[in-house]
Amino acid sequence: MKITILTTFINVFDSFFETSILKRAIKEGLVEFKIVNIRDYTLDKHHRSDSSPIGGGAGLILKCQPIIDALNANSTDRTLKIITTPRGKIFNQKMAVEIARNYDEILILCGHYEGIDERVYKYFDLEISIGDYILTGGETASFVLIDAITRLIPGVINDDSIKEETFNNSLVEYPQYTEPYNYNNDYVPDILYSGNHEAIRKFNLKKSLEYTLKYRPDLLKDYIFNKEELSLLDEIKENKTPSWEKEAIEKGKKFIKNKDN
Repeated sequence: MKITILTTFINVFDSFFETSILKRAIKEGLVEFKIVNIRDYTLDKHHRSDSSPIGGGAGLILKCQPIIDALNANSTDRTLKIITTPRGKIFNQKMAVEIARNYDEILILCGHYEGIDERVYKYFDLEISIGDYILTGGETASFVLIDAITRLIPGVINDDSIKEETFNNSLVEYPQYTEPYNYNNDYVPDILYSGNHEAIRKFNLKKSLEYTLKYRPDLLKDYIFNKEELSLLDEIKENKTPSWEKEAIEKGKKFIKNKDN
């Protein structure tokens, strides 16, 4: 995938592209980045890419001419042209997946200062917001888009890791643990030592449902539960250890008997 970024602050991306996953993806040719300085395209005699708003108002506005010329010089008909803006659609995992699957070229315009000349917007395909809060500039928002999209490119990270992550199936990810088994009388669930992979899968799914109900019930608003999930929901409501879990723990006792020593 080729990702082009239009910005007036090119240096902020230097360290970002040196992070482990992105750095490796670039090295392996899975993703190519191009940082374009909007100021390089201005026709202003003072080399400015911004000016005060017509009619008055606070701050500075990014001018349309340098942005549109930079856009035309660095995109094609195949390029998905994205503008980061508070009025855009709220970015989510579904949007990230759609972009990663359907486009080999994307371009992101990073807004800054008090806004962008309104005439710029018609040249872009998609307006995106990363949330209802105020940022200094669109560069920070572009970090979020880039990170979420590039990690979905085949080969960038392990496919199994993507499948199990929060939001990929509209459920919060299940809890995970490391050694020791007992830390300050806080224990790792015995079933995870049982060696019963099917029971562990079922336990993790149950925990995903439980955590989603507790922390992000909004994600379940339009969620369609399958038969297994409905059964697990009943178990959660009853707040009892089901027979399949008891059996897995009993059969796996030999794996955990020495963990607390």
